[in-house]
Amino acid sequence: MELELEPLRLPSDNERPFVIAGPCSAETEEQVMSTARQLKEKGCHNFRAGIWKPRTKPGGFEGHGEKALPWLRQVKEETGMLVSTEVATPEHVELALKYGVDILWVGARTSANPFAMQALADSLKGVDIPVFVKNPVNPDLELWIGALERLNQAGVKRLGAIHRGFSSYDKKIYRNLPMWQIPIELRRRIPALPMICDPSHIGGRRELIAPLCQQAMDLGFDGLIVESHCSPDEAWSDAKQQVTPDVLDYILSLIIVRDEKVTTEDIKVLRGQIDELDNQLMELLAKRMRVCREIGQYKKEHNMTILQTNRYNEILEKRGAQGALCGMAPDFVSKVFENIHEESVRQQIEIINQ
Repeated sequence: MELELEPLRLPSDNERPFVIAGPCSAETEEQVMSTARQLKEKGCHNFRAGIWKPRTKPGGFEGHGEKALPWLRQVKEETGMLVSTEVATPEHVELALKYGVDILWVGARTSANPFAMQALADSLKGVDIPVFVKNPVNPDLELWIGALERLNQAGVKRLGAIHRGFSSYDKKIYRNLPMWQIPIELRRRIPALPMICDPSHIGGRRELIAPLCQQAMDLGFDGLIVESHCSPDEAWSDAKQQVTPDVLDYILSLIIVRDEKVTTEDIKVLRGQIDELDNQLMELLAKRMRVCREIGQYKKEHNMTILQTNRYNEILEKRGAQGALCGMAPDFVSKVFENIHEESVRQQIEIINQ
């Protein structure tokens, strides 16, 4: 379905990307107000803080709940910033609205649960408030879009998406793998949907926030949601991924926001070359598949199995080495040839079963 959207029109500094900033958790009134005042001094217009913070395992700090909502209201009254928090249940929505929260967002674990999303959507019927939806913990674009659709069908038209990366058992550089191709595809499918990046949860470490912010801007994201704490090393949750307002201000001062609408004749010429090369690639792939079908016919006539493991391993090894020599990442080359092989097998199965 096509989403029926209205502009968010949230305040921002025209010289910088749209930013929502604040601590992971609202820990104390003093911590919330100190962070908010510092962010306001740095020109921040949108404040965030977690009120309900269920952790992966029980036993840690899980938020103060309703007790902390008056602190957000105080931030709003004293600084003039809009305030936002995460909601996961209809009760959260009711309380957030009661205390004048301006922006809501839905977390990754909630967006992965259609039952929870429908309950939230039902609780937001008739409510005109901006709602951002984080990507599900697993890399499932349809589930992400489904969460957005449920809210939209309930009448929420000021919608946005938050890219916070995807959980992986094999953690290397990032806390959550960016898998940029998924939000890029979401942008292609729903061009009018505002999209902001959460570098704090993608990186999991404060030293990764700056490069992730710039990468998001280079990919055309509309803004950022960043965890900022007056004393991050003493934070009660996610201390390693939070930065001070001073550091955040410095990071934002270095960001280059590129204009995707500007184009030149040189770019048009280069894009024309890309189109021509893509056409050649498609022709070569078609020729390769024709040869694969001939091999499938040979295997059928000689009662051979389709999958020849040694040959498959040989292709991956050789093409990976060739790709490295050509300046391409081995993982990229492997994925390309895994997909080509999968399609080749599919076509040979058709031949053998005819």
